[in-house]
Amino acid sequence: MEVQGRIKMIGETQTFGSNGFRKREIVVTTEEQYPQHIMVEFVQDKTELLNSYQVGQQVKISINLRGREWVNPQGETKYFNSIQGWRIEALQAEASGENLPPVPPADAFEPAGDLKEDDHDDLPF
Repeated sequence: MEVQGRIKMIGETQTFGSNGFRKREIVVTTEEQYPQHIMVEFVQDKTELLNSYQVGQQVKISINLRGREWVNPQGETKYFNSIQGWRIEALQAEASGENLPPVPPADAFEPAGDLKEDDHDDLPF
């Protein structure tokens, strides 16, 4: 699965517990009719993938949905979901046309003047 959008926030790397579990969160705002602010977490060595990105950049993030079950001390079962990123890549601005070469004006071309209506080509169609 993938999430695309503009980076709204990149958090600092957080370390938890004695085993050194690391997590870093990023929020991406989708660009659709009803934009969504999607929080994606990167864990362990994947936290370093966010080092070369910055707020405002267009990205595509490959994600996995994760679900956990937890029983609290009162015996109630709770369920938690998370969105975990495992790859991120920058998107180019090709859709906006910013990187396209300029189009020459129509008057930059001369019409062909040596055509004769009596000339026939030999194409079969």
